[in-house]
Amino acid sequence: MPVVDIDTDELRGLTGKENKSDEEFTEDLFALGLEYEGDTDDGLLQFEFGPDRLDRLSVEGVARSLRYQYGADRGVYVPNTNDADWTIEVDSSVPDERPYVTGAVVRGVDLDESGLDSLIQLQEKLHATMGRGRAKGAIGVHDLTMLKGQGLDEESETSGTINAASADLSATEKTITYRGVDPQGDRFVPLDSNAEMTPGDVLKEHPTGETYADLVRGLERYPAIYDELGLFSFPPVINGKRTEVDTGSRDLFIELTGTDQWTIDKMCVILCYALSARGGTVEEVQVDYTEGATYPDEYGPELLRPDLEVDEKSVTHGRIETMLGVELERDEVVDLFERSGLDAAYSLRRDEAETDSAEVGEEKTVYDVEVPPYRVDVLHPLDLIDDVGRAYGFNELEPTYPDIGTIGGRHERSRLERAVRTSLIGLGFEDMLNFHMTSGGENYDRMRLDEREAGADLSDAPLGAEPRAEITSPYSEDYTQLRTWALPSLVQVLENNTHRSYPQDLAEVGFVAHRDDDVNTRVAEDYRVAGVLARTDATYEDAKARLQAVCDDFDAELETPATEHPSFLDGRVAEVAIGGDSVGVVGELHPEVLVDRDMEVPVAAFEFSLSALE
Repeated sequence: MPVVDIDTDELRGLTGKENKSDEEFTEDLFALGLEYEGDTDDGLLQFEFGPDRLDRLSVEGVARSLRYQYGADRGVYVPNTNDADWTIEVDSSVPDERPYVTGAVVRGVDLDESGLDSLIQLQEKLHATMGRGRAKGAIGVHDLTMLKGQGLDEESETSGTINAASADLSATEKTITYRGVDPQGDRFVPLDSNAEMTPGDVLKEHPTGETYADLVRGLERYPAIYDELGLFSFPPVINGKRTEVDTGSRDLFIELTGTDQWTIDKMCVILCYALSARGGTVEEVQVDYTEGATYPDEYGPELLRPDLEVDEKSVTHGRIETMLGVELERDEVVDLFERSGLDAAYSLRRDEAETDSAEVGEEKTVYDVEVPPYRVDVLHPLDLIDDVGRAYGFNELEPTYPDIGTIGGRHERSRLERAVRTSLIGLGFEDMLNFHMTSGGENYDRMRLDEREAGADLSDAPLGAEPRAEITSPYSEDYTQLRTWALPSLVQVLENNTHRSYPQDLAEVGFVAHRDDDVNTRVAEDYRVAGVLARTDATYEDAKARLQAVCDDFDAELETPATEHPSFLDGRVAEVAIGGDSVGVVGELHPEVLVDRDMEVPVAAFEFSLSALE
């Protein structure tokens, strides 16, 4: 989980608690869910916290939470903003792989050495969390006084090899342009360098460029940001030296680029709140996606940023009391919300969830809660209840026995899993625990499988060919779906261990899932038993012998009628039928599956449903 370094002298100044000791701060922060991890060599305190509270990635955010806890602040705070004086113009030449941009201007920031260190830490922590290592969102902070804004004329060249000093400039003042640039196009001096470089040179010759080269490698055009004087930012890799921020900087220009507009907007908001705590005044920036540029459909081509709109959520009084196990007055709940940095108002409403008749519906107290824009963690009524509980004090809750007495014990499926693993280990297999998520390439293509369409008849589908349960916003292209069968995971382990000695006998009892619209969750789940035998003499008979031994341990009747499966060698593959039901497959993996992975030994394998052994 994220760890943030806190200067307690800074914390005293930002909270107004000049007489608080480090030990007292540690106790207060623990009540907020931040755990003390130790001291740095510079005497800063390190705290670990849940990755949902990204507004606490800086001393300013931590101080804000403490001020609410101490009662010094109450309710939702939204910084006042000045009207936009700057425009970010998004050109159609921007790479489709990184189309979105946002930004803000913050004037009058008090940046001493500690403040600058805090800003740098917040920037890097946001990169590592919300920004997914800069892949999803990257931040550039610039000294505004070093920018000269003027938009490029619509007819000027956008190939990325423009010499901005000689470009035909329009009369539009205070405009910067987000565009694409050829890898060997315009030159600039990057941070921590004194030499002019092209973006391509940066990736090869600059340490930071080498670190983040994979984020843009392979693109025909790289993302770049220009002002009238030329290129000054190469996101998501590095800023230019001309606009470097130091302790003398007072007016800042913040730009963020990425693959998701909501993500970079929220990263921008968190930065603006931190700089506002340093005395900065937030100023809007207009974002214009020009004709041909990819813009976020949910927002449109013209935006005013930062997006400081307050969100609204609702929760019932009864649900709060049930979850926390305490009785609370309505006004007390409102007070607890306000001490959490939220605003709330309650009203009586009829519950129409159980009946269409409002006259007979039960009246309930419902709180309409306003959530500040920096709270990216509040997604559900339970998040609101968590805030109420923390403001009340979890240590103040008295433990009570539940109304229904139960005795804990291992679930029957868990017992079966453990017994099957024990059996497999006894047969010489090494027990594996693989990721439940994978990609379509690994799950289908590299196993020579064609995915069946959602809603299609699966009665004759090969094991593993079921339609995928896909992730809407995957973290990585390597993990885009839940795996539909377990064998590809074991084969990946074999692929990663071709440098190891053989034999390699691996097995797993694990979770699989596929899309099924007839299930109320639209995802059908199962647990599978899978094994692979990788050795110079591995045969179908070896895999079947071990499969038979597992079935014998559980008094299960095994049959193996011949079948066909694209992942297996014809004539050396059979259906696994236990108790008369078809539950899996056993055989020798197809040579194409092995050659694709540079494997030089044959592999025999099996997979079947765990429930068949019950």
